[in-house]
Amino acid sequence: MNISPFASSSSLPGHGSIILSVLPPSKPVLETLSFQYPLKLIAPQAITLPGYEEANLSSLIHTVYLLTYGGGLVAGDSINLRVVLASACRLILLTQGSTKIFKSPSRNVLTTQLSSFDIGNGAALCYLPDPVQPFGDSAFEQKQMYNITGAKANLCVCDWVSEGRTARGEKWSFHTYTSRNEIFLVSSEEKRKLMLRDNMILDNHDGINESVVGRMKDMGVFGTLILCGNMFRKLGQYFMAEFKALPQIGSRQWDVPEALTAQQAERAERVEQEKKDGLLWTAASLRGFVVVKFGAKEVEGAKRWLKHMLKIEGTVEQEFGERALLCLR
Repeated sequence: MNISPFASSSSLPGHGSIILSVLPPSKPVLETLSFQYPLKLIAPQAITLPGYEEANLSSLIHTVYLLTYGGGLVAGDSINLRVVLASACRLILLTQGSTKIFKSPSRNVLTTQLSSFDIGNGAALCYLPDPVQPFGDSAFEQKQMYNITGAKANLCVCDWVSEGRTARGEKWSFHTYTSRNEIFLVSSEEKRKLMLRDNMILDNHDGINESVVGRMKDMGVFGTLILCGNMFRKLGQYFMAEFKALPQIGSRQWDVPEALTAQQAERAERVEQEKKDGLLWTAASLRGFVVVKFGAKEVEGAKRWLKHMLKIEGTVEQEFGERALLCLR
């Protein structure tokens, strides 16, 4: 009997871990990167922000791409991802394209994805994936749970979904799509306080007379952007200010200036593009978080708007580099 000299693997199918820690005196390192089929993780070389002479907690940014073999998840697949960021570490999470959810033999055969994030005090996560693309007759459920330690943790996360394969006539024709985001403030190992819960449930068999496609009102993509922490405070304020400045239904502007400022001209041009793309959005400030909801007729219109907003304000690119915006290319 041959005995392997290597220890047996304790990892499970679909499980993955990303752990960032700090080496003395102050160098952030990717301590753990592990995954099992159907999940795949790729970590390119960390980038250093311009203007810094050496890599340290303030300048070294790690990036991890979340992928699946074959470009998507088949019925019954289950992903379980754990991400841990030590204090003051920064991580960009990206995808290399939309996550495709393939057809399920029945609505009871779910494809699932569970992601848990432990964000240390002063750490920052920028999670801007491509939208999920559920195919016709698919059934998908995902949950993202963020545990933040202290008031200095920073989050910029986007959760969005498209209508499916429009080239094949699919338009919100899945069985069910559910996505939940929960953010907890952790003060000790045993004490967690729920700060924010955002739940999206799209179900074509929930007893409601109107189907998902009817409720979407010609929207081809729908998403949520969540911001928190000092690092993204200006970005959150920017979204709130721009939302407040949007033209209101039934309002009339009497004092139209003869010449627009650069900011007013940029806003007017953006609003016109929003009309062309059929883009609608809203923003709200809740318990120190800014939550932005948006929808558009097509994915490209939503990408164009989100890229414009993030580029004009500048925080994401300044704090994480241009790589963080790859999903909006």
